[in-house]
Amino acid sequence: MENKFLRTDGRALDQIRNITIQFDSLGYAESSVFFEQGQTKILVSVTMQPNVPPFLKGQRVGWLAAEYAMLPCSTHQRSQREGNQAQRNARSVEISRLIGRCLRTVLALDKIGERTIVVDCDVLQADGGTRVASITAASIAIELAVKRWLLSGVIKENILKEPIAALSAGIVGGRACVDLNYEEDSKADVDFNFVITRSGNIIELQGTAEKAPVSWDEFEQIKQLAINGVSQVFKECANFLPGVSSQKEQQSLDKDVSKNPSVRMFSLGNRLSKS
Repeated sequence: MENKFLRTDGRALDQIRNITIQFDSLGYAESSVFFEQGQTKILVSVTMQPNVPPFLKGQRVGWLAAEYAMLPCSTHQRSQREGNQAQRNARSVEISRLIGRCLRTVLALDKIGERTIVVDCDVLQADGGTRVASITAASIAIELAVKRWLLSGVIKENILKEPIAALSAGIVGGRACVDLNYEEDSKADVDFNFVITRSGNIIELQGTAEKAPVSWDEFEQIKQLAINGVSQVFKECANFLPGVSSQKEQQSLDKDVSKNPSVRMFSLGNRLSKS
C-alpha cells in the first residue's frame, strides 16, 4: 500500500480528516458537542429523562435512545425536513438505531434507575461519514454528561465503561484508504464503517462491496487502516476535552461569553447576555 499517494483533498491514504470540537453550544442540554471532521459537521446533545420505554417499566433499569437527522441544507441539494414527512426517513431510522445500539454497549444502564438518556444527533453539513462522526461525537458528549451527572449527584457511580469512536474505510480507485469524504464515498468500490472502543475492541462493523467481492487481503488492509485511524481520532479528540463543571456551574460560566464566544455561540448564557 502506497501511503505517499495523495487523495483529491491532499490527504495520504492512511490520514484522517482534521477534527475540531466545541462544547456546550446548547444551553439547556446536560452536554452538547459541535463536532467537525473535515467538512462534515454534527451537533450532538445529551439529556436525561425520568422515564423508560414501556417494555422496561418496573425492571429498575435505564435506557438510551438516539435520534439522527440531517438538516434540509446539510447536503448540496436541499432535502425535505423530516418533520414535514408522513414518516421518518428509513436511513435516519437505521442510523439512529446504530448509534443507540453502539452507545448502549458501553453504558451500565442498570445503574441509572428507570431513566432514559436521550442523544440527539443533527447533521448540519454532510461530506461523507456522517454516521461515524455522529457516533464519535455522541460518545464524547456522553462522557462529558456522565462526569457532570457524577459531580452533581444525579448518578452515584461511573456508568461509562469505555469511550468509543467510529470511522469509515474502503477501496477507492483500487486503493485502500481511511475516512472517506463524500466524493470518495460516492465512487468507492468497497465501503466499511468500524465502531471501536478506546482499548481496540470492535463494537460494530458495517460494510459492503459495491462493485466486486472483497478479498480477505483487501479487507485486512481496510481493517488495519480503520484501527490506526480510530487511534488517531481518539488522540485528536483528547486534545479538545474540557475541564468538567456541574451544569449549574457551566451556566454561570456561560454568562461570560466574552472569554471565548465562538465556543458557546448558541449557549443559554450567550442568549441571555443579548436579551
